[in-house]
Amino acid sequence: MKIAIFGDIVGRSGRRALIEELPRLRRRCALDFVIVNVENAAGGFGVTAEIAEAIIAAGADVLTTGNHAFDQRDEIEVFRTEPRLLRPLNFPKSNPGRGAGVFEAKNGRQVLVLHAQGQIEMHPCDDPFAAIDAAMGPAALGREVDAIIVDFHAEATSEKQAMGHYLDGRVSAVIGTHTHTPTADDRVLAGGTAFMSDVGMCGDYDSVIGMEKSEPLNRFLTKMPTQRFQPAAGEATLCGAMIETDDRGRAASIEALRLGGLLKQSAPRG
Repeated sequence: MKIAIFGDIVGRSGRRALIEELPRLRRRCALDFVIVNVENAAGGFGVTAEIAEAIIAAGADVLTTGNHAFDQRDEIEVFRTEPRLLRPLNFPKSNPGRGAGVFEAKNGRQVLVLHAQGQIEMHPCDDPFAAIDAAMGPAALGREVDAIIVDFHAEATSEKQAMGHYLDGRVSAVIGTHTHTPTADDRVLAGGTAFMSDVGMCGDYDSVIGMEKSEPLNRFLTKMPTQRFQPAAGEATLCGAMIETDDRGRAASIEALRLGGLLKQSAPRG
């Protein structure tokens, strides 16, 4: 099975690029399943029902989020009404929505998607390791489900790497999101789990993590905010990873994706 996961969409630039490219990419690479992180899709903060609908219509099977999941306060109801939109499973249980689900891939196979947030340098949340264990329950890779993909939304590479090794052999892939900067450590771990510390963002890289440069620079220099952060509006680079699994649900390969924009390109072989 071929599975793609795309990092945090940032603003209109990232949305447009993803919506334009994803249908072609699905056909070209014969993708069976696509996950897109949308926590910065609405003006850089959160997601709306309209944006979620557009990205699903473009070919996403599941949408993940992160610490900005509920920033669009008037749009929180979408987490109750759209089962394909996940918030971190280790958020308070009283939060709307869910953080895990089993979804059907294009080829009819069953994919368990688990979405958790890290604890280091992030706002307080429950233990992600225990939360993932609980959410997996008795689901056995290659038996009850054909693939298990983890979007681990975390700041620290150490925490992400620890999660990769903790789940190695039990899930198909542990993919990091949140930092908006792609790492070069994509690989298949010893137990057969694909891993990448961070897939990066889908947005304009002539920026500070997707935001127009002037206000972040001002805050670093003066420690005083003068305006709200605004997403950069230049050409986006789509960043993600493509994972191919075998009949047991183990990862056979992982390939970094970087398409368009300013970064060095890493196109899928197809």
